[in-house]
Amino acid sequence: MRLSQRQLILIAASGSAALMLGALAFQHIGGMAPCKLCLWQRWPHVIAIALGAVALVALPRLMAFGGLLAALASATLGGYHTGVERGWWEGPSECSSTGAAGLSTDELFNQIMAAPLVRCDEVPWEMLGLSMASWNMVVSLGLATFWLMALRAR
Repeated sequence: MRLSQRQLILIAASGSAALMLGALAFQHIGGMAPCKLCLWQRWPHVIAIALGAVALVALPRLMAFGGLLAALASATLGGYHTGVERGWWEGPSECSSTGAAGLSTDELFNQIMAAPLVRCDEVPWEMLGLSMASWNMVVSLGLATFWLMALRAR
């Protein structure tokens, strides 16, 4: 069975909507506040949902291209966030540990007091060894595949 462009767009945009609903459920029902990088990963999904809605009315190829870029952006952010969580590289200074070496007691105290409640370099939840950021990357790459198929559909 071959899916139409419209069906592929619906699948891709619905996937982003499902990810957003899941993230909001973890936040509001599960009490897991998002870090800064988590919030950054949400914006491309919001854009993909909007592009999917527009694509059902007009300019489906252009919207599919935008959806592809949005899914790839979220996947990239998810990969970056995974690296921060795993300690492969430093994250934004506002939400990651910067260490205490060479700090005076006052500087250390000020750093502690200015630290965010939710850190980007800690994994609050994981399944099958993958964090939420990692799962976002994996699923976003899958959604990018649907957007690409929609872009190529006639």
